[in-house]
Amino acid sequence: MERPTFVYDGDCAFCSSCARFIARRIRPDAQVVAWQFADLTALGLTEEQVSAAVYYVAGPRTTAGPAAIADLLRRAALPWRAAGATLALPPITAVAWPIYRWVARNRHRMPGGTAACALPPNHPARAA
Repeated sequence: MERPTFVYDGDCAFCSSCARFIARRIRPDAQVVAWQFADLTALGLTEEQVSAAVYYVAGPRTTAGPAAIADLLRRAALPWRAAGATLALPPITAVAWPIYRWVARNRHRMPGGTAACALPPNHPARAA
């Protein structure tokens, strides 16, 4: 089986900073790749999907947003694996989604973010 793939927005400085942290510090057993360099068709994803959230693809299983982050963390060493297991709990994931959407809408204001990170006003992630 191929290694799972974690897909993020490589045009966003904040997202790229987070991906570098994941690759260098968390070091999950997964590929961490910007969607701009990923074979989205092979992953079963669309540009609309990956521009709205991070995705984790492991074989037939695909998750987005906080669930994707939980899946990614569960492929790492302790304590990250424990954090992923906690984030995957349904009540925690339910609370994490509104926070995730807020971060997505405001990622241009986050540390390392730039104006290029801002989502357009009509972007799907802004609706939620």
